[in-house]
Amino acid sequence: MKLIAKIRRRLFRMIILGIKQMKDPYYQGFAAQVAFYLLLSIVPIIILVTQILGIFNISVSTAFALIEEYTGRQLSSLVSSLFEFESVGFGNLIFAVIALWAGSRASFSIMRITNYTMTDGTSTGKNYLLDRLRAIRTMIFTVFTAVFAILILVYGQLILNIVLDILNVDDSIFYESIWMSLRWVLGGVLYFLMVSYNYWIMPTVRVTFRSILPGSIFASVGMLVVTLVYSRYATSLANYDVLYGTLSSVIALMIWFFLMSWVLFLGVLCNKVWAESDDMV
Repeated sequence: MKLIAKIRRRLFRMIILGIKQMKDPYYQGFAAQVAFYLLLSIVPIIILVTQILGIFNISVSTAFALIEEYTGRQLSSLVSSLFEFESVGFGNLIFAVIALWAGSRASFSIMRITNYTMTDGTSTGKNYLLDRLRAIRTMIFTVFTAVFAILILVYGQLILNIVLDILNVDDSIFYESIWMSLRWVLGGVLYFLMVSYNYWIMPTVRVTFRSILPGSIFASVGMLVVTLVYSRYATSLANYDVLYGTLSSVIALMIWFFLMSWVLFLGVLCNKVWAESDDMV
């Protein structure tokens, strides 16, 4: 009972500290800014991802078929219409550098809000060029995480069948339930690793893995929940065509980015108030 009461008191302190932090005018409009940069970043990053996938003989159409299956048709319709090309392999270093520089704008924006939060508003970074290079590092990790996720989705069923055959398990009985469970577990792990790396490298001051663990768990779970709920909402309930016409796909994508930006920031805030509430215990 004492442990439960202690946890409740700490959670209450975290909420109070978080509300106080959110009163800072600096946070007004930041999610819209990040969503805008994410929209600008998605084109070069997806092109880069598809070029890497070309090495593994995975076509653009296959990648977008997976997006259709796992995120919802309306979220991917805009993106799929932007790319009418075949993957040619990842052999153009200049293109990769330009794509990463263009795609790192969203990471750089998130990095600035992270530093502002962790330093109580005293700093948004140390050096523009160095911070931008660190943002590119986070984007590289994000790209390879996305590539790995798609590889698992494409070849994961084949690998699972091989494992089940080795174990002499009847795949007709267990295959569907095992794959459905593994898909969400792997998705959660990939989200967690991607978010954790970003939270670890973004602050200008070196932080420990333990200090970013609460926010990483919160953000990775939150991103999965937001993606699942919003994809269902956008494909089943929302009717953006009535209000926005041909821009409906853009609006759907922007709202998704907006919600994801908030989740990422709340993860940063969770790390901060977790550390501050620990000092109060």
